Amino acid sequence: MESPLPVRDGVNATRLRLPGDGPWETAMDYMLHRWGHVDPDGIMDRFDRGEIVGEGGAVLSRTTPLDAHTFIWYYRTLPFEKRLPVEINILHQDENILVVDKPHFLPTTPGGTYIQESALVRLRRQLDIPDLIPMHRLDRLTAGVLLFSTNPATRGKYQVLFEKRLVQKEYEAIAPVDPQLTFPQTVRNRMTKSRTYLLAQVVDGEPNTETRIELLEQRGGMARYKLEPHTGKTHQLRVHLASLGIGILHDPFYPVLLDQAPDDFERPLQLLARGISFTDPISGKPVEYRSRLNLSEWAALGAAGAVDARGASGHGMPA
Repeated sequence: MESPLPVRDGVNATRLRLPGDGPWETAMDYMLHRWGHVDPDGIMDRFDRGEIVGEGGAVLSRTTPLDAHTFIWYYRTLPFEKRLPVEINILHQDENILVVDKPHFLPTTPGGTYIQESALVRLRRQLDIPDLIPMHRLDRLTAGVLLFSTNPATRGKYQVLFEKRLVQKEYEAIAPVDPQLTFPQTVRNRMTKSRTYLLAQVVDGEPNTETRIELLEQRGGMARYKLEPHTGKTHQLRVHLASLGIGILHDPFYPVLLDQAPDDFERPLQLLARGISFTDPISGKPVEYRSRLNLSEWAALGAAGAVDARGASGHGMPA
């Protein structure tokens, strides 16, 4: 459902569904019931200033009956957010799409404690594109190639590509070497992820996830892996490597959930969305976008003594 309020400061208006009935006579009574313990005067002032609207942009007042609207929209009061010490780099921009390198620690979209400090809101403000929408998502801790739609008129054509799995994605990860494992191999299992539980879980049943894993090169007991997901479940790549006993370096979730701690910007999760490719639905031409970022721990391990996936000594592939 399209919001009757425009994007403001890079953030969409919040939509609230009102109950069909209840002990509240007005929409304001219901909002005071929900949030009156936080800022009752602020809620009443918003009604007085005409900042709360219903379907079609109809302005609500203090006396608007509860059942006059099913949905209402309003702007949240944005809390102060300390700017994360990471930057977004633009890889490509045209009249239809924007492709960027998202850094580690920056979420794709607003959520939880990160609203203004999200890739979406930062880019809307930086580029003055209020209609900017991500075509897919990367976990907050994952860096790499992220695609946005800049044009509502052509957005659906790109959405279809993702819905029909016509987009090829390539990731890189740094994880331990296990000589008992052979590569390349494909991991398939059934995963579930509840909104109320932090971790994704592997359960019995028909597989709904698939990832091809290839070992590219080794250094000092660690390896650089190429990951090609054929499905897109939350935390899929992290769970699949952990299920093999080679959890991604600096992963605070898998295989063991660590106690919550402040972000350590010197130890990012060693997972990178290296590239994305597809046939552009507008031009009809194949396109590929590659990240310019590198996984920091691979460079730290050093090139000396690197061996490629065949076990031959050499300088290895560039990091």
